[in-house]
Amino acid sequence: MPELPEVEVTRLGIAPYLEKRRITAVVIRNPRLRWPIPDDLNDRLKGQRIHAITRRAKYLLFECGIGTLILHLGMSGSLRLLSNGSMPCAESEDSLHRPGKHDHFDLIVEGRTILRLRDPRRFGAVLWQPGNTLQHPLLVNLGPEPLVPDFCATRLYENSRTRKSSIKAMLMNNQVVVGVGNIYANEALFHAEINPRTAACRVGLSRYEKLVQNVKTVLQKAIEAGGSSLRDFVNSDGNPGYFQQQYWVYGRAGMACRKCGSVIKQIKQNQRSSFYCPVCQH
Repeated sequence: MPELPEVEVTRLGIAPYLEKRRITAVVIRNPRLRWPIPDDLNDRLKGQRIHAITRRAKYLLFECGIGTLILHLGMSGSLRLLSNGSMPCAESEDSLHRPGKHDHFDLIVEGRTILRLRDPRRFGAVLWQPGNTLQHPLLVNLGPEPLVPDFCATRLYENSRTRKSSIKAMLMNNQVVVGVGNIYANEALFHAEINPRTAACRVGLSRYEKLVQNVKTVLQKAIEAGGSSLRDFVNSDGNPGYFQQQYWVYGRAGMACRKCGSVIKQIKQNQRSSFYCPVCQH
């Protein structure tokens, strides 16, 4: 599943080609995503200008003045830019009229630029929110972004005092902090030297300071590396990310720890795999 770095990499890739441009059409080939695509979306968006493309958690927000188009990539979605050849895209002009089986949605802007959503599993979303974007039911209860000052050790520590769930479960709770998915939670906990099974309420303030610092560092490095490409993710020009080459624990069960040489362990937590070094993470 694309996590925060992959969504941010996608945003950075598409924004220069779509911001400040007027929408000329919307094409809906299959409205049956995780939630149905609004059938009046073309009427709402045609002629509107995309003022900015921002991100909240793993949601891409296309701000259009009268409202906001909300996109989510789900489990396997990706966004690709197609054009008449005026920009360096992976797709050629010939492919503009040949959408594939899983190409469910096109956003077309002036200059014949197309943003195409490909989503084989159809767990993504294309939604419309009039008025205040952050009042949408999917966004209104989200916690702070991990790369902003509001995400700090003091706030995380205070939030954890009554939580008996594991530190990893809390880190992946979107009401506590958004966007720290499974891959990056594993990596940040390793660098913070915290066992993922440790109860959140048993972690002290100094260790939360180290954890917050490493969450920010891991996410920023992943963005700089173009995200992680484990299964389906490619960025807007069709290229994969490379952060998976920098993993210290994720997906390395049975292999030697890069720091101490001990064997990396794998366990299940809340139906997700956790990877950790039993010596480095205590």
